[in-house]
Amino acid sequence: MLGLDERTEAVYRVMLTNHRWGVAQLAHQLEMSEEELRAALDRLSSLKLLIDSSTQGEVAPVNPVIGLQSLLRREEDALHRRQHEFERCRMAANAVLDEYSSLFTDGSRQPAEQLIGIDAIQARIEDLAAQATFECLTLNPGGAQSATSLEASRPLDQAVISRGVMMRTVYLDSVRNDSVTAEYAGWLTDLGGQVRTAPALPVRMLVIDRRVALVPVDPQNTRKGAVQLTGAGVVAALVSLFEYVWESATLFGVCPERDERGLIPQEQELLRLLADGLTDAAASTRLGLSLRTVRRMMADLMERLDARSRFAAGLQAGRRGWL
Repeated sequence: MLGLDERTEAVYRVMLTNHRWGVAQLAHQLEMSEEELRAALDRLSSLKLLIDSSTQGEVAPVNPVIGLQSLLRREEDALHRRQHEFERCRMAANAVLDEYSSLFTDGSRQPAEQLIGIDAIQARIEDLAAQATFECLTLNPGGAQSATSLEASRPLDQAVISRGVMMRTVYLDSVRNDSVTAEYAGWLTDLGGQVRTAPALPVRMLVIDRRVALVPVDPQNTRKGAVQLTGAGVVAALVSLFEYVWESATLFGVCPERDERGLIPQEQELLRLLADGLTDAAASTRLGLSLRTVRRMMADLMERLDARSRFAAGLQAGRRGWL
């Protein structure tokens, strides 16, 4: 910060105790080339740590009590100038932000804010939950939740529900087979929350009081970040999407029923995903199931359809009205 690099400092230290040494002697002592030494001497002169001595053609180091204090005062003055400049920049930035906000108060543009990183997303979720007054809606794709994640969310969920906020959550059907997530869902229900499951979910999202929503930047990789949306139109659309999923979802604790064709919702969704061209691996991700489970389900469906290939299974499913 004071402008003294390691090499320049070394020259200054040696000269303080050997100020009558010439360039050659100093260079030899410090194992520097004369060019490197002269560059260091020029730097010391510019910092006013060297002065001309009484002997013509020689320089002497300035007493460090004087020289270093002078450098400190100079840096302090520069710091004050930077602080003053920073305050001017901040005032200018705030003015721009105020002007920007006033441009879109009529709702002509949907406000959006991008959040980068898990920590930023978690902090924003906590802030929004603390502000909730009547409703929290969440869609949670991705299958079973980790024990650590669920345990960390308990205090926040309990605080929200204790204020009388209605919490409605939809998980994948696959979490019914996970004891940790199932236990958490039961705990949430006992508190007064409502939990349902669906075979697949369109997107991960959180909607607070029907005024603000969080959705992932990349639905395929939620760790890339999230977007906070506050535009009335887009939030209303997300609420409608949630209500559509909620109406067709199954209450947690109640086994999903088979339809008139003998299919459970997971099997219906698997057929639809495969008919849309998804691979077994992609379908397993969407359903929150292991690849082995998906292949076992498909083998069972092929047997019930009396089909020896995927193509034949698709034809039979279409003929029977399963798709």
